[in-house]
Amino acid sequence: MHKEIADFINQKVPSANAKVNEVEVGDASISIEPKTVKEVCLALRDGELEMNVLQVISGVDYKERIEVNYMLASFTKNSEFILKVALPKESKDAVPEVESVCDVWSAANFQERECYDMVGVRFLNHPDHRRILCPDDWEGFPLRKDYKVQEVYNGMEVNPENKMNHEDHYFYKKVLSEVEDPKKVTFSWKPETTNEGAEA
Repeated sequence: MHKEIADFINQKVPSANAKVNEVEVGDASISIEPKTVKEVCLALRDGELEMNVLQVISGVDYKERIEVNYMLASFTKNSEFILKVALPKESKDAVPEVESVCDVWSAANFQERECYDMVGVRFLNHPDHRRILCPDDWEGFPLRKDYKVQEVYNGMEVNPENKMNHEDHYFYKKVLSEVEDPKKVTFSWKPETTNEGAEA
């Protein structure tokens, strides 16, 4: 299916340079040139593939790029796939840009705002481009890998010690020290001390 979609995109928008990303695990996807995203999305919506639903827009931070993923679906054709664009990330404060697709699917409105707020992607020509989860003057983008939360916001301590959930931290440190293969234990923060076989 993905090859047929990529061929369709390249026929309708040759400059998109659509390529199928094959994977051993998980979902395959199709990557296109970022500058063609709106034209490609219009072709996908209005052409015979009838991609009439935008399900999700998500941003993923990699070392040198930020990927924006569009999960598209056709309720009439009973199909779906993931469309990707890769945007350069020149520095931790860089705000890469890509064209908004709000004119294609109105569902893009809040989703693009969330992607901007969390990952720091600016969607050009968005009708209401502002943060949606954090305050407008919040520093940084919380889902960037190099994000450092500010210590104080409007005179308030952001992560006061008495509100931290240390019990979970201690529990997982204990689990890490007891299992044979620490790589099989996952959690959302890095341990403060290094366990043999686990990353610090």
